[in-house]
Amino acid sequence: MQTRSKSGIFKPKLGYAALIDYKTTEPPSYKIAAQHPQWCTAMQEEFAALQQQGTWSLVLPPPHKNVVGCKWVYKLKHNSNGTIARYKARLVAKGFHQQQGVDYAETFSPVIKPPTVRLILSLAEEVYMAQPQGYVDSSHPHYVCKLHKSIYGLKQAPRAWFESFTTQLLHLGFIASTADSSLFIYHHHTVIAYLLLYVDDIVLTSNSTSFLDGLILQLRKVFDIKDLGPLHYFLGLQVSRTTDTLHVTQTKYASDLLVKHQMVASKPAKTPSSPNTRLSLHEGDLLSDPHGYRSLVGALHYLTFTRPDISFAVHQVCQYMAAPTTTHLSAAKRILRYIKGTLFHGIAFTPGLLVYLGSNPITWSAKKQATVSRSSTESEYRALATASAEVCWLRTLLKDLGIYLSQPPILWCDNVSALAIASNPVFHARTKHIERFLDLQRNLTVSVRPHSIEGG
Repeated sequence: MQTRSKSGIFKPKLGYAALIDYKTTEPPSYKIAAQHPQWCTAMQEEFAALQQQGTWSLVLPPPHKNVVGCKWVYKLKHNSNGTIARYKARLVAKGFHQQQGVDYAETFSPVIKPPTVRLILSLAEEVYMAQPQGYVDSSHPHYVCKLHKSIYGLKQAPRAWFESFTTQLLHLGFIASTADSSLFIYHHHTVIAYLLLYVDDIVLTSNSTSFLDGLILQLRKVFDIKDLGPLHYFLGLQVSRTTDTLHVTQTKYASDLLVKHQMVASKPAKTPSSPNTRLSLHEGDLLSDPHGYRSLVGALHYLTFTRPDISFAVHQVCQYMAAPTTTHLSAAKRILRYIKGTLFHGIAFTPGLLVYLGSNPITWSAKKQATVSRSSTESEYRALATASAEVCWLRTLLKDLGIYLSQPPILWCDNVSALAIASNPVFHARTKHIERFLDLQRNLTVSVRPHSIEGG
């Protein structure tokens, strides 16, 4: 067969170059970012902050020492309505260049307990880093940065930051919660304040505005922090208030998810899953590239933070991450179609812990049990044990917050046999293999009540 290439005829390949506006898109490299004034300003602000904090000093590269590289990472910070709040550039060390035992040892950020707080920072090891791109000292171009403080990207950075920040909080009178290591509580006379720490994002609340203002000023003396005002957007959560209600939604997060997976024009579904379809391992053709499926399912899992109505459907598609098929992908896309029709759904908190505190849903779970049950009774009984453990933890958390329950929490169950086992301290031959739920029940002093449901 005679082809054009054999005849010496070649058609030039026309490349496709998308026109990207880096005012609204995060640049992938320093070379691109340096061409836009918004990102140049963000880099200058980051570099100035690191210099002000004395993060490093320039020294000659010592012999036989590992030098860690660094790079710029760019992030757009958005308001809850989707508009750009600010341009953020962050200098990040290439932690994968580090060598264990040479420039890092401990990396785990421990759970803080007041009696045993360890005031040892992980940067006791000497760490040397290359000078940041675009900010190389012209008088000392061959020098390297000897780090005096932790920097993003280092393997020990999370531990160093956590210990440094929590040490300061303890000095200011906060105590660490025994139920959640990211929660810190301040209680002095009539002033109560709660602080939530998630990496470098902080949420503060208090019954005293003057105390909050003073606390922020105290923290600013030690850390470079920025007060973003009343809570409206945090970790993809949109928070809005009325006179008597607090609404938490993930509308923007869900909208971005629909755009990313090209489901904006899809037809909304009335339910997150088909009631007559049961997913199986081998149904459908294997996806050639499972990365997109895993990314979608992971994003859906985070969406359950404010959407308990999709918890069961999301857990179903989560079971097939290893080898997803076209059937599993269709099931995941059905969840997206359901989300499109319920885009503004979320959680409303009213004054007044699935677990309720008053009328507010606080925690829920819909997942496959870790063991195989021999009967529905055993399955329901295990679910009671899991719920009891969750309520135990919530009760400890409420105690840390200074809230004491006047009555035992109530567990609702719709299985009469499971209720009978939970109420009977005598274990028979058929139930002795089940974990001792009654031990949890004694420690918690819960009240288990039947719950009537209607079914076909």
